[in-house]
Amino acid sequence: MSHGFETLAIHAGQDPEARTGAVIPPIYQTSTYAQDAVGAPRQGYEYSRSGNPTRDALQECLAALEGGRVGLAFASGLAAEDTLLRTVCRPGDHVVIPDDAYGGTYRLFARVAERWGLTYTPAKVSDVDAVRAAVRPDTKIVWVETPTNPLLGIADIATLAGVAHEAGALLVVDNTFASPYLQQPLAHGADVVVHSTTKYVGGHSDVVGGALVVADQTLGDELRYHQNAMGAINGPFDAWLTLRGIKTLGVRMDRHCDNAERIAAFLDGHAKVAQVIYPGLPAHPGHEVAAKQMRRFGGMISFRAAGGEEHAVQICNRARLFVLAESLGGVESLIEHPGRMTHASAAGSPLEVPGDLVRLSVGIETVDDLLADLEQALG
Repeated sequence: MSHGFETLAIHAGQDPEARTGAVIPPIYQTSTYAQDAVGAPRQGYEYSRSGNPTRDALQECLAALEGGRVGLAFASGLAAEDTLLRTVCRPGDHVVIPDDAYGGTYRLFARVAERWGLTYTPAKVSDVDAVRAAVRPDTKIVWVETPTNPLLGIADIATLAGVAHEAGALLVVDNTFASPYLQQPLAHGADVVVHSTTKYVGGHSDVVGGALVVADQTLGDELRYHQNAMGAINGPFDAWLTLRGIKTLGVRMDRHCDNAERIAAFLDGHAKVAQVIYPGLPAHPGHEVAAKQMRRFGGMISFRAAGGEEHAVQICNRARLFVLAESLGGVESLIEHPGRMTHASAAGSPLEVPGDLVRLSVGIETVDDLLADLEQALG
């Protein structure tokens, strides 16, 4: 029997515990497990880096929500990305990356993986021809975010899957901004989905984590081997917190979207705002593609301050209900200046973001309160 998203979020991998009937999966806070005999670990558990029942519950749930065969949980989104790159690529390989991407992802490519011998080319992921032109004979991965961070560009997943597969490469989609509730890249032809589960999946700004979900069992087995061999797993309590957050992902995302739509419309008509960047606005160049592959348009909004960079910084500093902080996707609303905060590592690179840009992570508070805070912050 197939189930809807909200049912899977609450039940996938989360059957009542066999011994006591506990409805919520226990936190198996253990490093090791008693074995029934030499070479006979009970239910396959021998050491918690290799396997832990709480983490396994989370991984099963993540795979179900993304429609994948294998889900793997990590200590952070970057730990997931690093494990993926070193599983799929070798020194001398090439990757196409977004020309607008999370600063930490760019730093991983530019200052860690490049020293290991992995080369990369930035391309505008909303431009299929630009991505195709960036692909080389040694390209192993076409890596996209959609929406991108922080300029909210939209990549056509199905079309780019064709571009990647024609070149013998994998299409990797960072689905962090959308969450599996709003978008399921594997259904559109992607090979790997990446998440920072710190964000919408966990949803409460209280746990750091990452995930990979794949449709191919062989690739999943290779990634699972490297997950264990490299060891960047999340602990059982972190897995439990993330799984708790997943249960309300659907209802939270609906409120995030409701609030973001109201705020985008407010900003779009404001004299102190030069440009609003939100895929839900018909004027957004990726609006039609987003409408095709997303359930709704998400809780992230970026805008450019009419008064330039210093005005953007002032807006961030004047906000009160919007908390001045990095990260995103929690129940509380956040505001930040990407150029000086999350994307500072991209300064001077092709991924440098405009100085007048402000990024909002719209929470689930009463929207009229959020609108009032933005009104006073805009000055």
